[in-house]
Amino acid sequence: MDEKLFSEFAPVSTQEWEEIIQKDLKGADYEKKLVWRTDEGFNVRPYYRAEDLKNIDYLNALPNEFPYTRGGKTNKNEWEIVQQVSEKEPKKANAIALAAIQGGATTIAFCAKNIQSYSDMEMLLSNINLEEIGIKFHHASAYLPLIELFMNYIRTHSFDMAKIRGGLGFDAVAFCLKNAKFYRSQKEDMEEAIALIHQTATLPNFKVIDIQGIIIHNAGATLVQELGYALAIANEYLAFATHLGLPIGQVAEKMEMTLSISSNYFMEIAKLRSARLLWATMVEAYQPREIGACQSFINSVASSWNKTIYDPYVNMLRTTTEGMSAAIGGADSITLQPFNVAYQPDDDFSRRISRNVQNILKEESYFDQVIDPAAGSYYIENLTDAISEHAWKLFQTVETAGGMIATTLKGEIKAEIEKSCQKRDMDIATRKYVLLGTNQYPNIQENMLDKIQLPLENEKHDGLQTYRGAQSFEALRLETEKYSQSHTRPTVFMLKIGNLAMRQARAGFATNFFGCAGYQIVESAGYKTVAEGIQAAQAAKANIVVLCSSDEEYATLGVEAAQAAKNAGFIFIIAGNPVEAMENLKNAGTDDFIHVKTNVLTCLQHYNNLLFNHI
Repeated sequence: MDEKLFSEFAPVSTQEWEEIIQKDLKGADYEKKLVWRTDEGFNVRPYYRAEDLKNIDYLNALPNEFPYTRGGKTNKNEWEIVQQVSEKEPKKANAIALAAIQGGATTIAFCAKNIQSYSDMEMLLSNINLEEIGIKFHHASAYLPLIELFMNYIRTHSFDMAKIRGGLGFDAVAFCLKNAKFYRSQKEDMEEAIALIHQTATLPNFKVIDIQGIIIHNAGATLVQELGYALAIANEYLAFATHLGLPIGQVAEKMEMTLSISSNYFMEIAKLRSARLLWATMVEAYQPREIGACQSFINSVASSWNKTIYDPYVNMLRTTTEGMSAAIGGADSITLQPFNVAYQPDDDFSRRISRNVQNILKEESYFDQVIDPAAGSYYIENLTDAISEHAWKLFQTVETAGGMIATTLKGEIKAEIEKSCQKRDMDIATRKYVLLGTNQYPNIQENMLDKIQLPLENEKHDGLQTYRGAQSFEALRLETEKYSQSHTRPTVFMLKIGNLAMRQARAGFATNFFGCAGYQIVESAGYKTVAEGIQAAQAAKANIVVLCSSDEEYATLGVEAAQAAKNAGFIFIIAGNPVEAMENLKNAGTDDFIHVKTNVLTCLQHYNNLLFNHI
């Protein structure tokens, strides 16, 4: 019997769904309540249906079919588990690499800064089977001499060159984007890319040009900017190489993209699918002999932008969802950041945790068993389509303006990314974007000042600045910790009075608010009179008194409390936004009002300055 599941239920039309939604909204604005306007500039609706797929033209393509939205894998959703090794001394780096391989890593990404001789290379790669383990080299002072050392090592140890896999972290255009200039010159740096392609012609699975979209992301760019600009970087190499007569297939097979994976779970899944689609579209325009040349190789690296110093174990949760997004999105290799990357050098424990997340995704959750599990999802397919449309438009805009190199040297790319960065910073400051444990729900008892082993100052560049979104809030907490080493920690007293539900809610809000600066919070069950509360605040030696009650009661209790608090020498703040009574409350001595529309960062910066200069 050929009967569809649930066929006994009558179909429900979109119009019927919309009518029910409008009824439940009770007159509220549909767009404001239910439609998400992304940072990328497009709207995401509250639900999608099969009819929303009808205009998406790549849906009938299978895995390993153009335009490769579903990737090139046909057997399993296998990916490389990459262990980054930041240690520069070859012998120590080798020991870390061997331990990582024992722990499940399938590719090692070395910092090659100190690899200057064949003996250095020998020491670095000792006891690593290059036919089984992938090797990446980053941060080399010169990549041509480095790859020659690597080739000599392969030949000396008689490894099968067809089995060597990995790549170099070479991206001259990304270097220019970060530094507003080329390493040597545009001509010399682009010619080095061509030389690397020729030099590794006998290593078919070794990539030598790494399009580093991760740099764009970690400077505060949107997802669409990262993808659109990464495509524009890639096109510079494709155009340069083919102009010199290299076949497009020979160039494309030597390139890979390194893209960020952040905590926006479904968007990141869709981004990787979109990246493959757009890469294929771009390469196809060069008319390759074999359509397989349009396939991309994507490295996914967990975001540094969203990692935090405070509540650092939350970083484990962040990297877990990031690893899941990367795996579901079909990344070819995945690098997850150690949870302590923001404030300490990685260690055995943090490296093991970052690897084990991927081991669990493979060995226990079977994420490597299903190719493109997101395929056909109404939601993710529409996100993929929207990201593709906007990233391609951005790519075309850059090309029309003269290409990535020209617009970078004019400062235009930096200016556009900084606009996005400023918006993202404002979202963090106002807590529209939550960094758990940092700008929302902080652990007030936590101290991190003595645990920091890395410089917190950003490395200065003339181009894009890499940074973390949490830095400004962390500076507040660290300033409080430093001050508290020689002084009493600032104390905030919650004066709860009146309406029980409102005072509890607002005390919770205010505790969370001032906890972001690391202040000591004093609470109680509440008080029957303002006088009792002020007396208790004096006993607690508070610096700030926050009145927690209802807007209706602020008109009377607020005035009384403001006058009493000022007479006692406190900074007096009201938790709430009692617009109608605000003028009277200010006149009575209220210093400030805190509520959901407050810029938490600038407010706390003001109180840090005020308290630390006058306590």
